[in-house]
Amino acid sequence: MNRAFNRKKDKSWMHTPEALAKHYIAYNAKFLGNTEVEAPKGTEVVKDAVRKLKFQRHIKKSEGQKIPKVELQISIYGVKILEPKTKDVQHNCQLHRISFCADDKTDKRIFTFICKDSESNKHLCYVFDSEKCAEEITLTIGQAFDLAYKKFLESGGKDVETRKQIGSLQKRIQELETENSELKKQLQDLEEQLMIAHVPPAGSISMKPQSTDIFDMIPFSPVSPLVPTQTSNGCPPPPPTTLPPDIRKDLFGAEPFDPFTCGAADFPPDIQSKLDEMQEGFKMGLTLEGTVFSLDPLDSRC
Repeated sequence: MNRAFNRKKDKSWMHTPEALAKHYIAYNAKFLGNTEVEAPKGTEVVKDAVRKLKFQRHIKKSEGQKIPKVELQISIYGVKILEPKTKDVQHNCQLHRISFCADDKTDKRIFTFICKDSESNKHLCYVFDSEKCAEEITLTIGQAFDLAYKKFLESGGKDVETRKQIGSLQKRIQELETENSELKKQLQDLEEQLMIAHVPPAGSISMKPQSTDIFDMIPFSPVSPLVPTQTSNGCPPPPPTTLPPDIRKDLFGAEPFDPFTCGAADFPPDIQSKLDEMQEGFKMGLTLEGTVFSLDPLDSRC
């Protein structure tokens, strides 16, 4: 491995500057993985990383796992590693964080680059397998570096700072989107729990218990009117039954005697006359003050 950014200046690049500055160049390759390295550059550094990842991939292949295919999008802003079908970004390596890039002269299918991770600040070596385009992909990354460096000189270094700010903002946006999706999921779970808590079980009827007195009886309130309530099946209660007048009489055809409701004219004639005599005698006894009567014939006072 000896090719990094030492492309001779008298040789032309493969792509137009506009293709890398305004768009990107896409390649398909197999992704062997990434691993941490001790140094940000060096041929021996990437050789050790390639041997390590090849050994790990050989073990996974013996277990039936295939090498995943990825799509590389190369521009003056960096190298994106995407899933080919869904276009989901797996890794976004910004160009100013890439410190070394090379292809393997002993194995022309292998190419690598070292990038400093934005979160852990560790140097990671990314290793790819491309049957036909390993050298071309390495040269394309080198051309992107050349164009980015020229743009840096033209802008006086401001463009690099802008890209750094954009990269940090993009990272923050991804974090907020992940947090937002988690909060939405938690809110949905809480709503489902509240719905389950408010729904009564099938066949149960929720009734408010009525207050009772010390004898476990419902107290009677003469103020509150008696309002007919709905039955359990939703139908109104039947109207109160009234007894016909004939049922109120006794066996002899007479109405029952009620001493609290009857008047003086309600008594029979013989009883009424006796009552009148008793009332007259009671009045005469009240008028004869001081006179003593005796029913004994031997009494000398008669």
